[in-house]
Amino acid sequence: MFLIIGTMIGAGYASGREIWQFFSGESSLAIGLFALLFMVCLLVVMTLSYTMHTNDYIGVLERIVGRRMSHVYDLLTVLYLFTTTGTMIAGGAAALEMFHLPYWAGILFISVMLVWVLRYDVEGVTSINVFMIPVLIVTLLITLLMFQWSVGGSFQFEAVELHSMSPVFVFTALNLLPIVAVIAGVGSRIRSHGEIWIACCGSSLILGVVTYLYNESLLAVSDDVLLYEIPLFAILNAYPYVMVLFMTLLLWTAIFTTAATGLFGLVRRLRVVSPQPTSVLAVFSLLAMLPLAWIGFSTLVSTLYPIYGVINLYLLAAVVLYPLLRRIGKK
Repeated sequence: MFLIIGTMIGAGYASGREIWQFFSGESSLAIGLFALLFMVCLLVVMTLSYTMHTNDYIGVLERIVGRRMSHVYDLLTVLYLFTTTGTMIAGGAAALEMFHLPYWAGILFISVMLVWVLRYDVEGVTSINVFMIPVLIVTLLITLLMFQWSVGGSFQFEAVELHSMSPVFVFTALNLLPIVAVIAGVGSRIRSHGEIWIACCGSSLILGVVTYLYNESLLAVSDDVLLYEIPLFAILNAYPYVMVLFMTLLLWTAIFTTAATGLFGLVRRLRVVSPQPTSVLAVFSLLAMLPLAWIGFSTLVSTLYPIYGVINLYLLAAVVLYPLLRRIGKK
């Protein structure tokens, strides 16, 4: 369950930028529809991974979208890892600005840390997520609930309008590709259908609640969101400085571990075509990402994330329709 949540909560989501990009001003019930659609996708992918006893995502992709399209999405995964890791670097640099560290110094610091950590066992770094993700979720929930209480917020559940449906599909599709890659990687470790239902329902419920509270809180400070690269800081503006520092440190750790995982996955994929050492490939990858990171975190999220969401709509449709098409094929 926390593996799924940890995959979802990268720099874009945890900072609030991704939620603001897709859901700001839309019907709140659209977020409920996202949680339901996300749960359906998880059930399909986890059940398929469990049945196939998978250890990587290639087999699952081939089963869902076919052999030819699986090569397309394999290439897209490499591009996704490259651009989102660059976005994480930008997000980490933006977070460090709260410690009065210049943006360029933040980029340099996180880049050096990434090269350093890839010289060792990246599993040790990503295992921090086992402890950090629950802490981040609980702290974020408490922060958002306290903020809603302080502003006397009344939760709104508007009727769903047709135009508010599009962010649901694009937002779900955006996050589906890394979810498929991660779940398929542990398919052989799933022991029962009960685990599948607990993981799918639990992660969808938690993400739905956090997304709804986050969106409602951002709407309450909508006039200030544009002033921050990281919208979470608009919510934390009224909190004590110690609380801001704690959340910033927590957010930066989440960003860094996600960036380390993304860079490790990218380097491991590049080693298939290049026999260079891991550290060399990591340095060259980071140098190629620097121009991307200089564009700015909010600009990258608002530009790249919708593009990936639209591209992944085919994968989303294939996942949702897979059980139906399989049943028709059997008949």
